[in-house]
Amino acid sequence: MRDRSTIRVAAIQLASGDNLAANLRGCLRMIDRAAQLRPALIVLPEFCNHVSWYEDRAHSYRVSVALDSGFLRAIAGKAREHQAHIVINCTVQRDEGVATGTSLMYGPDGELIAASDKQLLMGHEHNFLQRATAPGPVTTTAIGRIGLYTGTDGLVCETTRSLALRGAQILCNSLSSAARCDSDLHIPVRAAENRVFVIAANKVGPLVPKGLLAAVSQATGTPEFYLHGAGNSQIVAPDGTVLARANASDETVIWADIDPKLALDKRRLDSTDLFRSRRPDLYAPLVQQAAPAPYPCAPEVLTATATVAGGAWLPTVDEALREAAAAGVTLLVLPELAVVGTSVTNVTAAAQRCDAALEYLIRATRELGTDLGVVTTIVRDTVKGIRHTAVYVAGGQLVGYQDQLHPCARHPWATPDHRIKTVDLPWGRVALIVGDDALYPETFRLAALSGAQVAAVSFHAQEAWELQNGLLERAAENRLCMVAATRPTAVGNSLITTLHGDFTLMTPWTERSFDGELSSPIVRRSARSGLLIAPVHPQHANNKVLAGATDLLQGRPWALAGALALPHDSNA
Repeated sequence: MRDRSTIRVAAIQLASGDNLAANLRGCLRMIDRAAQLRPALIVLPEFCNHVSWYEDRAHSYRVSVALDSGFLRAIAGKAREHQAHIVINCTVQRDEGVATGTSLMYGPDGELIAASDKQLLMGHEHNFLQRATAPGPVTTTAIGRIGLYTGTDGLVCETTRSLALRGAQILCNSLSSAARCDSDLHIPVRAAENRVFVIAANKVGPLVPKGLLAAVSQATGTPEFYLHGAGNSQIVAPDGTVLARANASDETVIWADIDPKLALDKRRLDSTDLFRSRRPDLYAPLVQQAAPAPYPCAPEVLTATATVAGGAWLPTVDEALREAAAAGVTLLVLPELAVVGTSVTNVTAAAQRCDAALEYLIRATRELGTDLGVVTTIVRDTVKGIRHTAVYVAGGQLVGYQDQLHPCARHPWATPDHRIKTVDLPWGRVALIVGDDALYPETFRLAALSGAQVAAVSFHAQEAWELQNGLLERAAENRLCMVAATRPTAVGNSLITTLHGDFTLMTPWTERSFDGELSSPIVRRSARSGLLIAPVHPQHANNKVLAGATDLLQGRPWALAGALALPHDSNA
């Protein structure tokens, strides 16, 4: 028997083709199968009425469904029959021959209670569909507050962040994706970063009409296998734990019992509330149409992180500097507060020690006589208060610095700064990410809009998702190289990511064939101690175009993301 506070939710994984009647039969069959579990909420994939492949705009409209069509009346009837909330995504006919990719939620009485249009269209969809003109609703139901998002919307942070800020406890994600990065990266991170439940239903089977598989494969250079839905539908808890996951190939139903009230708690392990500690006053550029700053020339560079630990901090740092310089490293990132220890109890004493350590770093980089730049964080006593500051030291001078932007319970002494800066270097533009600023997707969005190509992250990881997929998502959704250093922790260690040069679909690729990894970065992870050295390619960060008119930065749904720049209480 389930606890009264829990509800059962289910995700349907299925195949659909270009026959509307057959697709409806498949949806009804799988809904009946899911209903045997007696769920309160059932989520189906994207484009359930017809695969997203059309002859022209008129064809896309013809195969779309009207809100009062028999197709959707049948779905509504199943919601009423099984006394369940049902979420389904279809292309929906609108006025004057226009169609939208729309997620629809029917209540247990069979009434349509929510509709949400896709905000970020994927590649060829720009030729056939109209993107959303209004934010998707957050709908209050008997089982909790529910938000809907679709496919490509999950590749950027704005859509899901907006829904969560407006009170969603459960996010329903309908996908039609061949990319493995959705299941491994984009789906679970949206739960963890927003502290909500995510129910994601993906397709299996061909994503183009079966009769065109061979021709499309040959024309695009994509193996037929990767023209199929990647499956791996899943249900994810607010801490990023995957509660249920399907395989990559079968039609199936997955389910889990969840307590939506758990999504009301936005606190990190150290008690920092990740929503109340946001800085909406800094986020105005995220909800404005603005081009990123021009990118500087950026050749390949050799980077490193040093996982320093123990009490002998300066000797350990000195060893790391000399090893990195000898290896020809250009950028070395150390964990936060590497020069003072694991905690700061006396800020005055810590600031004094950091002053001496900064002088040491300046002197050491001068004496080394290399191009090595070193990043770590220090405690800084200023006229505007005590700051937690990332510094970039190279060539015997302080080249740049960044004060922490977000307050956090770990460092209550730190006075937040009011703007993000970047550092221009001969090999590229770097954003310095300070401590817990790494927890906020908005930090990296601001960096990307400032033209950063590399994020140097000096922090201390506390939760598994931060290293498993959090930083990887920041690299993927912003197309940023990542050099991140943390002290050794039970949840993981430092990492370096670079970006694939071959990224934009339907363009010639020379480095690799499409392997199901679309936006995921190339990741190298450190051992528990010592130096991790890996090359990064800052120039690859200049390309943000996923496919056609789908630009991960320029095309972000800025006009629909106003909630990001509103105070937390204003979104309640």
